Amino acid sequence: MGKRIGILTSGGDCAGLNAAIRAVVYHAIGTYGYEVFGIHQATLGLLERPPKVKELTRTNIRGLLLTGGTILGTTNKGDPFAYPMPDGTLLDRSQEMIEGYHQLGLDALLVIGGDGSLAILRKLAQQGNMNIIGIPKTIDNDIGITERSIGFQTAVNIATEALDRLQFTAASHSRVLILEVMGRDAGHIAISAGIAGGADVILIPEIPYDIQKVCKHIVNRRELGKSYSLVIVSEAVKSVEGGSMTNVVGLGESRYGGIGQEIAKGITSEIGAETRVTVLGHTQRGGIPAPIDRLVASAFGVAAVDLVAQEMYDHVVTWQHRQVVSVPIEKAIEHYQTVNPEGTLVKTARGLGICLGD
Repeated sequence: MGKRIGILTSGGDCAGLNAAIRAVVYHAIGTYGYEVFGIHQATLGLLERPPKVKELTRTNIRGLLLTGGTILGTTNKGDPFAYPMPDGTLLDRSQEMIEGYHQLGLDALLVIGGDGSLAILRKLAQQGNMNIIGIPKTIDNDIGITERSIGFQTAVNIATEALDRLQFTAASHSRVLILEVMGRDAGHIAISAGIAGGADVILIPEIPYDIQKVCKHIVNRRELGKSYSLVIVSEAVKSVEGGSMTNVVGLGESRYGGIGQEIAKGITSEIGAETRVTVLGHTQRGGIPAPIDRLVASAFGVAAVDLVAQEMYDHVVTWQHRQVVSVPIEKAIEHYQTVNPEGTLVKTARGLGICLGD
């Protein structure tokens, strides 16, 4: 008999989410004859009565391969076990979400999310007898067991292109130009784009930086006749003296931000170099997905539907050794994958003479 499967996108958006949705719909309907329902705004759609969903067909998902963002909407504020209420309190609404799942008569729920979303949905599934399968996405590429996550390569491409463009204006004005990129606690975007984009300094959270060593590297370049320098910095980097830079926003929430300006002030103060800062911010999440993100998302979507057919629930699809491999969700999220300070990319950067701040 045909199954009814739901699909949602949870956490921050990124390029390639719609490609995964498209693959799920094509394979589920075309191969197995399943019904597919997209749940709006991640788990928030399960709180609506009736649950807020849309049946997805091969007709209404056409054109999604190139479309950024997610047609289903998403949120990173809907933790069902600590749901924020208008008065500022937190309420456990997990049972309501579980009831929403069962009201839809779903045989399985596909969750496209990062390690936080997968952990929360797994806990929800265990509590409420829900069948879930995970599809990893995050521009930070920090889910430990998968070599690739949806959205990462597009973010790297955007950061690399920014460095390509900044190089010419840096050279024209003999300036130090600083590019601040995302990276919650891992520097994968910065190290990858920095090497690919010819940065002279790469600062990542895994290696605390010393501003004097950064400045010394810039001065050494000047002495070699190189009048400008490019610096790429992950938003969560830490100095050898203290913690990372954060800002308090609405409702007392703390977010990373401002490290680019802090480093610029340090460079100007130490060596008098003229500096400018560019913060890419959410441009790294948007736009047309890179070919590799479309490819990985499509492979993940097809493999996730196959897991539904095999009733291999509580698993997540991963990319390992050039193929999709399914592993238990618990195993997939037990290890947080940061940049290895002794790994290939760091060794490559050092071999190219790039300063890593230490």
